[in-house]
Amino acid sequence: MKKDASDCLSGCSVDTLLAQAGNRSDDNKSGSISTPLYFSTAFRHPGLGDSTGFDYARVTTPTRQILETELAKLENGSRAFATSSGMSAIDLVFSSLLNYGDHFITSDDLYGGTFRYFDAIKKQSNVSFDIWDGKSLETLRALITDRTKLIWIETPSNPMMKVIDIKSLVQAIKKDFPEVLVAVDNTFLTPIFQKPLLLGADIVVHSATKYLAGHNDLLAGVVITNSTDIAGIIETQLITRGQVLDSFSSWLLIRSLKTLHLRMARHNESGQYLASKLKEIAGINQVLYSGLGGMVSFYVAEDVDVNLFLRGLKIVSFAESLGGPETLVTIPTVQTHCDMPEEQRLALGITDRLIRLSVGLEDPNDLLKDLTEAIEGAKHG
Repeated sequence: MKKDASDCLSGCSVDTLLAQAGNRSDDNKSGSISTPLYFSTAFRHPGLGDSTGFDYARVTTPTRQILETELAKLENGSRAFATSSGMSAIDLVFSSLLNYGDHFITSDDLYGGTFRYFDAIKKQSNVSFDIWDGKSLETLRALITDRTKLIWIETPSNPMMKVIDIKSLVQAIKKDFPEVLVAVDNTFLTPIFQKPLLLGADIVVHSATKYLAGHNDLLAGVVITNSTDIAGIIETQLITRGQVLDSFSSWLLIRSLKTLHLRMARHNESGQYLASKLKEIAGINQVLYSGLGGMVSFYVAEDVDVNLFLRGLKIVSFAESLGGPETLVTIPTVQTHCDMPEEQRLALGITDRLIRLSVGLEDPNDLLKDLTEAIEGAKHG
């Protein structure tokens, strides 16, 4: 009897899983090495009560099902759900698991759009939330009430690169509050460097637009869990709300996953290199780096004109995203965190001197030269 792909790859390393993503999915028909792309939104039924397993594209498609199977494997989850964007993935979690009047806790340093979403559901659904500084676990425990349903964290955080010990957090919370769910945004490190479900988290979310897709040409999100109960709730909500990932984007994401381990190794190597070298550049006051991955933030000195710095870049692009082959710089105060109240931004250290760097796949010495020359050319006097 012929084994399916899951049997063949059981026990293999993540590198092998990624390179083989989608392979053998069409062995019963064509034997195609590349994953087939199915555009159909409707699927024929042989007769009453009969189904091929596919009925309507909002429910599932063959291409999206292959993608979700691969994503679940990567994060050591039981189910994955591919959505139309990173924000739709966040919405899927909260709309599935929180009801009117519920309470949740969030770490204080997050993508600004996440806080914008939190403010919106607070107004619309009477959901309340408290902000935790990401430090004392006792302080976190003290914020939990009988209405608390979820703890939401990013680690490393955006843009301050704060690291939260997921395992310690889960142990501190689940001992006395087993019903409180822990969700982790794992966009920055990906399952190559961090697997929250193995550390005790209940849910993992990615803006798959970023490293998972990795080419600055695809908008997607993903929610992954290892709980059958949670998966059932999320599946029903996703079918109801319909923020699913289309087949072509699913196919592109499968293709992108095949090089994720190689790309992340280069992002990490170059990120570590630049984080160490940027400290030596006159005009950079402080570098923020988690020690892993390709995301680095830094503060430029007061004598550096930020606009001139951006205009002086020749390789690095000034753009609002991350995780692609091209190195990007973002100014959080006017881009990712522009909707956050100024007082809250400044309390976190998000000033107009802070620059977030997504280190791409270029030669790191070329990047260092570009950044150094741009800063030097932007100094007053």
